[in-house]
Amino acid sequence: MLTAYDYTGAQFVDAAAIDAILVGDSLGMVVMGLETTLPVTMDEMLHHCRAVARGAKYAHLVGDMPFMSYQAEVAEAVRNAGRFLREGGMDSVKLEGGREVTATVRAIVTAGIPVMGHIGLTPQSIHKFGGPRAQGRTAAAALRLVEDAEALEAAGCYAIVLEAVPAPVAATITRRIDIPTIGIGAGAGCDGQVLVYHDVLGLFDRIHPPFVKEYAHLSEAIVTAFSAYRDEVVNGQFPADEHSYAMKDDELAAFHQRLTQII
Repeated sequence: MLTAYDYTGAQFVDAAAIDAILVGDSLGMVVMGLETTLPVTMDEMLHHCRAVARGAKYAHLVGDMPFMSYQAEVAEAVRNAGRFLREGGMDSVKLEGGREVTATVRAIVTAGIPVMGHIGLTPQSIHKFGGPRAQGRTAAAALRLVEDAEALEAAGCYAIVLEAVPAPVAATITRRIDIPTIGIGAGAGCDGQVLVYHDVLGLFDRIHPPFVKEYAHLSEAIVTAFSAYRDEVVNGQFPADEHSYAMKDDELAAFHQRLTQII
């Protein structure tokens, strides 16, 4: 799984035969320039979901439910989840939390909407954690994550994201539950992996989690291309004749003749 946030990005991910696309609330940081995911709204998420849905034909599409779209009331959570499918073109939704959200998960699933869980480092709870810190690093915390995963499975989740969890803990969870686990900073023992689009391509340097692997460094190539464009415009090299529209000779002559008459 990879994230994507627009039509073109979804086409790239789809062309690579990636199984699933997450329209993540991480767009708050990598697209909107926010410090956290917390200010991202439902309308903003749906806007990006629609764009991704237009660009992807192969991948399973997962819409990330933003902060306070599911925490306050179960009925509101069900309505908002439904909007991701009806208005956003998603196939399922993802929400953060363990046993505390199982009633919400159960209600959304009962409404016919598939739900992906998310435990470990849950960015919408970053203030509770005191920052972006790995979770489950003590025996008690690790056991709680196992119990949370089992509770989410029992509530009806079809898969669970494990973020910033020690590899042995993630592997244990993967063995103990029957639904797929998708890791991000959780080791190779998960059933699948997810990374942020901009991180994989080397497009976002402000935040660089230690578990990210950059498969390209496109930021350098992009700046080089933009600089070359700037230089060619300043030097009069762009646009050249091949980048301009021409007129037939007789039409050009008629244009100049009429222009002379006007003057």
